[in-house]
Amino acid sequence: MLIFKHTIIPFIMNKFKLAGFVTCLFSGLVLCANAQTSGGKLKPEQAIMDVRHYNIAINCNFDQKSIDGNTTVDVIMKQPAKTLILDLLDSLHVSEVAVNGKKEPFEHKNGLITINLNKELAAGKAAIKVLYNGKPRIAKRPPWDDGFTWTQDSTGHPWLAVTAEQTGGKIYFPCKDHPSDEPNEGADMYITVPSNLVVAGPGLLKGVSKKGSTATYHWQTKYTINNYSLVFNAGDYTVAKGSYKSVAGNTVPVQFYVLKEHAAQGPHLVDMVIKAAQAKEKYFGEYPWAKEKLGIVETPHLGMEHQSMNAYGNKFRYTKVGGQDFDWLMFHEFGHEWWGNKVTARDWADYWIHEGIDTYADALPILDLEGRQAYIDHFKKSAMGIQNKQPIVLGKDIDEASAYNGDIYSKGGFFMHTLHYVMGDTLFFKTLKGLATDPQFTYDHQNVTDEVEQYFSKAYGQSLKPLFDMYLRTTDKLEVSVRARSNDKYMLRLQNIKMTLPVDVVTDAGKQRLMLTDEPQIISSKTTPVIDPDGWYLKKVILE
Repeated sequence: MLIFKHTIIPFIMNKFKLAGFVTCLFSGLVLCANAQTSGGKLKPEQAIMDVRHYNIAINCNFDQKSIDGNTTVDVIMKQPAKTLILDLLDSLHVSEVAVNGKKEPFEHKNGLITINLNKELAAGKAAIKVLYNGKPRIAKRPPWDDGFTWTQDSTGHPWLAVTAEQTGGKIYFPCKDHPSDEPNEGADMYITVPSNLVVAGPGLLKGVSKKGSTATYHWQTKYTINNYSLVFNAGDYTVAKGSYKSVAGNTVPVQFYVLKEHAAQGPHLVDMVIKAAQAKEKYFGEYPWAKEKLGIVETPHLGMEHQSMNAYGNKFRYTKVGGQDFDWLMFHEFGHEWWGNKVTARDWADYWIHEGIDTYADALPILDLEGRQAYIDHFKKSAMGIQNKQPIVLGKDIDEASAYNGDIYSKGGFFMHTLHYVMGDTLFFKTLKGLATDPQFTYDHQNVTDEVEQYFSKAYGQSLKPLFDMYLRTTDKLEVSVRARSNDKYMLRLQNIKMTLPVDVVTDAGKQRLMLTDEPQIISSKTTPVIDPDGWYLKKVILE
């Protein structure tokens, strides 16, 4: 999600001078909280439905700001069913529903299409086709608020963007709107627009067919994909192209759908995203959609991660990291190709897996290009942006709006920074790459916090659950007691966690790394010990 879609943490604002974004952030959150949202407790009728493929055909009427469409949802029913349920906002009108080619009675209200079958549907494959039309919801403040943005570029050409993360794909097509189920066989999208416009979408462009004054763009992905990435953009685009050799030796095409008025800016951003890909691959393995493309599309809103076609609206505002041009927004959204799109939370309750790990990854160019001290300073500043008003993980079966809070970015990212220290460079980065490349955690396999914890604990050789629980399921900080004793002695211990943790302690003899527990440990120092001077932990030091 836009780092910045919902937030940018103050420490990153300090780094990239984006403090003015705070006002936008919290205004956007109010809009999100009141909107119909994605996920939550899975309905029994949908729990037995495994979505395999979406076929989405949409005709866009720019004058009326309306669409006319049909979507076929291919599913495997795990058991027989008399009722089927799909999600679609009430702003659209459903005219017909057919299951395996036969029309069926249905009801469409409260964002649900309830299909009451004339005859029980057997377990196995089924195709649900829905015909519909109307005016999709207008995004009032994209990307914080979802919907369609019908606008124009500065030359007067129509420009359309679709954002859907909080609300889900049901903004404009019938779907099973839950993060636990992605179409295993991908999707086909047929988007019809005026012939003077170009459509950018996920996957590969399979063809363009023109008829009269319109053109239909066929985009296809064969990868699993979250439904909020099944969106499109249309505008007066040209394509800036490039390619690079991935760490696995594959040639990955790079495409930037940029407005023609900004065509001169295209090649440099393509070069930047290739560098970003190489930086990400170093830590997380090959770009996940190498068989299709690395795509970016210019949008009238700030940005959003959309699998293999990331939305970019930062207006080519670059900063410098290590003396090189750096675009914070592009880098963050691109990182979601690994954290969010390839490694995906099964429940919005575990949203930090997307945003926290990706926010941590935003700091790695600082480590690589500016050095370890700059990286440490970056996270010391980050602690100031953590609100800590509620836990990051609130339970199970949480919808997107309820799960979201700014700490999934800042505190989630800082938690990974703490794990980095606890595990050490070599083991931590090996484990992080393992999480991003292990088939048990990627593509078809969604994840929850406990599974991530167990993976890191296994690599570490002892349970990290107390640390996971403290950072993610409470608002507690690590409490370190420093009690003065006679003869320049101090007693150190951890007060509120039952595990052994490494902690840097500065005494009159210099900095040393101690292994602290809840059992007292005596050290000697002529000066008061300084605990964790580099700020690897969110902590409270209690001097007694």
